[in-house]
This record gives sequence, C-alpha cells and structure tokens, in this order.
Amino acid sequence: MKQTEIDKIITEVRPRQVVSDSRKVQAGDVFVAVRGTQVDGHDYIGAAIAQGAAAIVCEVVPKEFETSPVQFITVADTSEALGVLLDAFYDHPSSKLKLVGVTGTNGKTTVATVLYELFRRLGYKAGLLSTVCNYINGIPEAATHTTPDPVTLHSLIARMEEAGCDYVFMEVSSHAVDQKRISGLTFSGGIFTNLTRDHLDYHKTVDNYLKAKKTFFDNLPASAFALTNIDDKTGEVMLQNTKARKLGYSLFTLTDFKGKVIESHFEGSEIQINGREVNVHFVGRFNAYNLLAVYGAAIALGQDPEETLIVLSALHPVAGRFETIHSPLGYTAIVDYAHTPDALTNVLNGIQEVLNGNGRIITVVGAGGNRDKGKRPLMAKEACRMSDQLILTSDNPRFEEPDEIIRDMAAGLTTDDLTRTLCITDRAQAIATATRLAQKGDVILIAGKGHEDYQDVKGVKHHFDDRETVKNIFATQQKN
Repeated sequence: MKQTEIDKIITEVRPRQVVSDSRKVQAGDVFVAVRGTQVDGHDYIGAAIAQGAAAIVCEVVPKEFETSPVQFITVADTSEALGVLLDAFYDHPSSKLKLVGVTGTNGKTTVATVLYELFRRLGYKAGLLSTVCNYINGIPEAATHTTPDPVTLHSLIARMEEAGCDYVFMEVSSHAVDQKRISGLTFSGGIFTNLTRDHLDYHKTVDNYLKAKKTFFDNLPASAFALTNIDDKTGEVMLQNTKARKLGYSLFTLTDFKGKVIESHFEGSEIQINGREVNVHFVGRFNAYNLLAVYGAAIALGQDPEETLIVLSALHPVAGRFETIHSPLGYTAIVDYAHTPDALTNVLNGIQEVLNGNGRIITVVGAGGNRDKGKRPLMAKEACRMSDQLILTSDNPRFEEPDEIIRDMAAGLTTDDLTRTLCITDRAQAIATATRLAQKGDVILIAGKGHEDYQDVKGVKHHFDDRETVKNIFATQQKN
C-alpha cells in the first residue's frame, strides 16, 4: 500500500476507527474488506455502507457499488493494508517503543513472558502479548489468541505506547504471519525458539509452516536483531534472508550466547550462561534454551549481563508451564501446556533428568479436536515411550467425539505399549486415577492444557482446570 494512499485515508477521511468487521462499523469509520479463512469481507461492503462507513478499502469494487458516493480505495492486498492503516491511524506506536517478537513451535509464551518480567524488574515499563494473558505494564487484559487480530493488536500496542511502555514483548504465531496480522508493525527484534510438527491442519505441510516462521525474520528491518536457536535444525534457516543483525544461542555450539545445564531438580536448575553460573527456578533442558533466548535478547537490547543474570535467578516459570505441585504422600504432579510430540518429549526429558531413574513417570495426556490429526498417534507414542504408565484422556474435543480422538492416539501404540496404557475419557477421572496409581517418589505429568481453565466441548467452554483438580485431590490427602 502506497504512502500516498495511507495519507489520503488518514488525512482526508479522518476516520473515527479503522475496522474489518462490518458488524462493528459506525458512522465515519473506514471499513477494510479482508479476505479471511472463513469469510470474505468484500461480501459485507454493503452492510458496512449501510452502517455509515466513510470509506471502503478493498481489492475489487463490487459492480453494484461502482457509482456509490462512498469513497472506495483499491489495494492489492487488504490483509496487508489493514495493519498499515491501523499503524498510521494510531500514529505508528510500535516505532516509538522497542517491540520484540517471539516465534517457534514451543517456548514462545515462556520467552515472551520472562522477558516482560525481566524488563519490569530492571525498572522499565513494558507490555506483553501472549497466549496466557496480555499486560499493559502490569494491568491484565484477557487474551483469546496467541497473536490477536490486527484491530485488537494495534489498539493494544497503541495503549502500551500511551502508557509509557519502553518495551513490548509478543508471541508471533505462524497463523499471524501467514494472515498478515502483524502487518504495519515495526519490530526491534525477533527470536526463534524451535520448529517441530504443529498446526498442519492449517499449513498442510511442515515446509509451509517453516516458511511462515521464516517470513517473520525475512521482514525484520536492518535496525533489528534476529536471535535464533543454533541447535535447532531450522534455526539458521530463519536467518538466511534477514536484514537484521544475526545472533545465536546454543547448549552445544560455541556462539553468541552459550549455555550448559549443570544440575536439575524439581524446584529449579543450576545453569551456565557465557561462562557464568546461575541458579534459576526453571527445570529441564528446554527451559535452559528458553532462558538463553531471554538472556540473549536482553543483551541485544543493551542490558548489563551481570544485572540480567541476577534478575533471571529470581524469576519463576509461567503459569501452567512445568508447574510443580507436591502431594503430601511424597509424589509430584507437574502440569504443562505441552500439546505437540516434541513438547511432550521436552517435558518428559526434563522430568527424567531430575528423577535419574529414581521413581516412575505417569503421564496423563489428550489431544485437541478439530486440529492436526496426524500428531495424535505421535504424541501417544512419545508419551508412552518415555513414561512408565500412560493415561489417554480428553483435552479440548471441540466438535469431535473425545473417544474417537483417544482412538486416534492409541493407534500409535504397540501391543506392548497398550499393556501399560489406560483410556479414560473423563479428564477429572483420568487425573484422579493417576494420583491413585502414584507412589512416593513418582511423578505425574498432566499435559496439554496447562494454564487453561476450561474444556471446549461442542462450542461451549466448561470450567476445568488441571491445577485446581490436582490441588483439590491433594487437599483431601492432607485431611486423611
């Protein structure tokens, strides 16, 4: 979209708002007709005009409106134009602060949230856009998507800039890149965590999924930094065409930010970062990668290495990410959001690192409905391979039947695997069964939902919280 077109809309039309949902149009608004995955905004141009739109931005003017008195502006791509217009409407807030995006299959929430907490403790005002919750310098805003829709996203960043935020850290999903939800934003940095199979119900192939992630780095400006996980096989691919300053972090290769896990226990780990040892409240190799990404980004943003490590040592994991709850009977429950084969492997590796053969692992896991079916048997296979006992259960079945999802998962198991696998559709019963099976020294992993406090069934969200369920069971144990 040309700058002259943007200026014309903002200065001549002087819109009350820029919107893409015709139902929200009010007199004086600019309506952008976006071609979405489910509906085409061009079909709602008439509704937008009827509700008082001052101007319409579209790719093609429908014939019935060619003589309309309402101003039409045609562009090549309305998805791209929406973000650019919103950025101009709010007077370019992302260019007035430092915006850092985090992308990858796993770790986005932890990296973005820990960066937010780190910078606030370092004395800065900061904003967070994440799967769990959005924050405007400590004030929470409910989150519905990993990356919000463009109208919500630009509004939030504008409010963060208005609140005086120096930094904003956000998760950048592959959907958001592909759908150009981040169009119009000026990033000061980008972080890549890792890439494994996920969202193939949308992207269809791993290659398409990878390209969506890479596009984020391809579009970073030369003034930004691009920080990647060198140990991931696609880590350096992300940097191939970026104009940004290239940086890497690793546990095995000498690079800009080199780490090492020295010791792990369920309350935290001792790790080494660039030769300095630090005790942290995070467990597992996967979290060591997350903290390396946080440290690397902080240094890239000009922070003092020593002060950064001191603050890192005081920070705690994000809700529902390797969240540890101890039973009075001497075993441990861990609630984690892991919902991909690789994420399950990472968490189970972290548990095995601490147990070191002393104690059994009982894993409770399901898979989401109306999502990539191909990963279901893979998740069950990985969970069974790394656990002593597996309980397959319901996650968020959405519009699928929970029992069918469980059958899809069980299809990845061998006859021998099935001898140590239970299928319990009711998630509360599955968790309760795991607690009855557990003995002193054992660990129960309850995976897939993490921070979520609901189950999505047939379009209705029913209250359900893994952490709450476990704590209620443990409180009963205390009374006995």
